[in-house]
Amino acid sequence: MKTLTCDVCKHTIQQPVANRNYFHLAHRDLCEYCKDQLDSVLKPVIRTKQPFDYDWYNRLMQDFIEKAIIKGGFESKK
Repeated sequence: MKTLTCDVCKHTIQQPVANRNYFHLAHRDLCEYCKDQLDSVLKPVIRTKQPFDYDWYNRLMQDFIEKAIIKGGFESKK
């Protein structure tokens, strides 16, 4: 049986299937919950960027993931 560990929350993912129950982003493996949290944190920031730039997006995503790894999770902005 294969297992994978989320780099952010350290949750063990049983029988990992790429882009279904784990996501490989910015050279990190994220569980589905952390991917949803990343999307919810990124969405308000992305909507303010005009014009959209993929290099900027990739740097922003890497920064958010690295900060979440240090803190042990994503900070939801309410």
